Amino acid sequence: MPDVGLTLVLACLRAARSVVATTGAGISAESGVPTFRGSGGLWRTFSASDLATPEAFARDPRLVWEWYRWRRDRIRPAKPNAGHFVLARFERTLPHFQLVTQNVDGLHQRAGSRTLIELHGNIWRSRCASGCGRVTEVSGDGGPARSGDAPGTALPTCTCGGLLRPDVVWFGEALEPGNIERAMDAARACDVLLVVGTSAVVYPAAALPRVAHAAGALVVEINVEDTPLTAEADVVLRGPAAEVLPALEALS
Repeated sequence: MPDVGLTLVLACLRAARSVVATTGAGISAESGVPTFRGSGGLWRTFSASDLATPEAFARDPRLVWEWYRWRRDRIRPAKPNAGHFVLARFERTLPHFQLVTQNVDGLHQRAGSRTLIELHGNIWRSRCASGCGRVTEVSGDGGPARSGDAPGTALPTCTCGGLLRPDVVWFGEALEPGNIERAMDAARACDVLLVVGTSAVVYPAAALPRVAHAAGALVVEINVEDTPLTAEADVVLRGPAAEVLPALEALS
């Protein structure tokens, strides 16, 4: 990881009026967040596209909830890493900073980020599948459930009587229009965009760096490996976010 790249990015961050960071699965993987499919158990026979759909929930909500409880149990022990904490501090120290994440694990919030845009929702929230608008939370920090969950195999229900569903964007569902609009507006207005641990293939999030670049922003990729964005990024900082971001912060 060349020092000249870190120095250039730091100088641009210092001069920036607005900075955006977009994060993906890579930064969560550094905290030990597992992928959809575990190494054993029932879920080896299912793909994410079998379960994370409105159709799957309508057909067998108990099976879908069983999978999401399994996922929650495996995400719960994960802790924010140094990269999460640096981004949370950027929110407090940079003049105008916006975090946009594709992750649903809640680690950014646990690290102290408050003004983030969650493009794909949050696995620790549940919302009414009947459309009454009620959203409830469960604990993502190892503590007891606060609300919105149900023990054992019981299906969680809303106060209106409808079923609750995970408050995440499923395959075949559109992103919340307000969230993607805010993210695009932030990308167009920023001077620096940090792309942290993303595969750069999931749209519309993958469009954010290109939108920012077209508007004149410096686009910085932080990743352990090449992605489709690498050839277009202005600066590439190769390495884990939990190492690169603290190294960048340490120069300031």
